[in-house]
Amino acid sequence: MIRLHGYWRSSAAYRVRVALGLKGLEFEQITYDLRQGKQRGSDYLKLAPHGLVPALEADGVTLIESPAILEWLEEQYPTPALLPASAPDRAIVRAMAALIGCDIHPLNNLRVVKSLREDFAATPDQIDHWIAHWITTGFTALETLIVRHGQSFAFGDVPTLADCFLVPQVYAALRFKVDLAPFPRIAAAAARANLIPVVAAAHPTKQPDSDPA
Repeated sequence: MIRLHGYWRSSAAYRVRVALGLKGLEFEQITYDLRQGKQRGSDYLKLAPHGLVPALEADGVTLIESPAILEWLEEQYPTPALLPASAPDRAIVRAMAALIGCDIHPLNNLRVVKSLREDFAATPDQIDHWIAHWITTGFTALETLIVRHGQSFAFGDVPTLADCFLVPQVYAALRFKVDLAPFPRIAAAAARANLIPVVAAAHPTKQPDSDPA
């Protein structure tokens, strides 16, 4: 049994749900409300010392950090592949994923927004501007990469790890009302991925711990 520790609105946990779905793997979810700091409870810290989600338990090991989890899933369950066959193409997909996972998402996650609000007295408008700035900056570069390398999806004509990162980040952009009009290829790739039933099932609002509609 694969056990995923996460939170319905966590982009990083969302990535892992997408990958698990694309791999056709069944999993159990254990959830922690990040708004209440549940991920810093002593029991969870025994699994994930950094107190962040997701964590994944499988085959007697516990893994943290979504990029490492996704790479482990790819190695452990290679079919269907989420990385291309050639080394250069794999590097491009990993770069797309890192652009989101390293350059966009960390600047907009809950603990950063909370720090802006509580430590720097940022107003809601200032926080919205911060979020939009960093998503827009990253998406500008990503749009260029998808124009170069994308077809139906972010890279090529089958889903890859790039889509596992892209779908949650587009969800976050829409949640924060970031204008996607300048990024038609990003929007199209995310929309195409969301037509896949297992990707649609990974959507935050379809998780057991999501807020009531």
